Amino acid sequence: MPGPDAVFNAFVTLLVTVDPPGLAPLFLALTTGMNRSERNQVGVRAAIIGFGVLALFGVAGAAILSVFGITLPAFRVAGGLLLFFIAFEMIFERRQERHERSAERAITRDMIHNIAAFPLAIPLIAGPGAISATVLLSGSFKGIAGTATLLAILLSTIVLTYAVFVLAERIDRFLGETGRSILTRLLGVILAALAVQFVADGVKALFS
Repeated sequence: MPGPDAVFNAFVTLLVTVDPPGLAPLFLALTTGMNRSERNQVGVRAAIIGFGVLALFGVAGAAILSVFGITLPAFRVAGGLLLFFIAFEMIFERRQERHERSAERAITRDMIHNIAAFPLAIPLIAGPGAISATVLLSGSFKGIAGTATLLAILLSTIVLTYAVFVLAERIDRFLGETGRSILTRLLGVILAALAVQFVADGVKALFS
């Protein structure tokens, strides 16, 4: 069973790759127009799905990728392309939504479920970096005890991520519509750059 240092290093690695503070503003941007209850539903569902995906790769990640013949660089490129699509929507589509929102925005159950699954759970929480880190860490956490320890580390990381989502909802009250509009577009540009970096790193690894 891994020692305390290995457990701490694994926790820090996953915390950095998931990056809960970095996800908080993206969570706000993606849930614009939702009330506290709806945001909480999105946060809980995204956390559960994100944990499920990372736990699956923690237990059988290497085997899953090898079965489908998928390399981690290829997964990184795919995740980057998906993130770029979301960034494009954040930058351009919100403008039309604001004009259409003369009345209170209607939030459907399907919309809540869809946003929670994509892009929050995948690829923002359980993205290429987090999945890659989980697969690599699983090699050091072998056996039943090691796997259980890795799952506990993953759960702790996801719980912290959800806590950040809850705090982000409170901060949203101070932004107002203008603040949210500016933040959404700014984060869209940042997310687009992050997506390009994902693709570039993946392509570089594929051809190296």
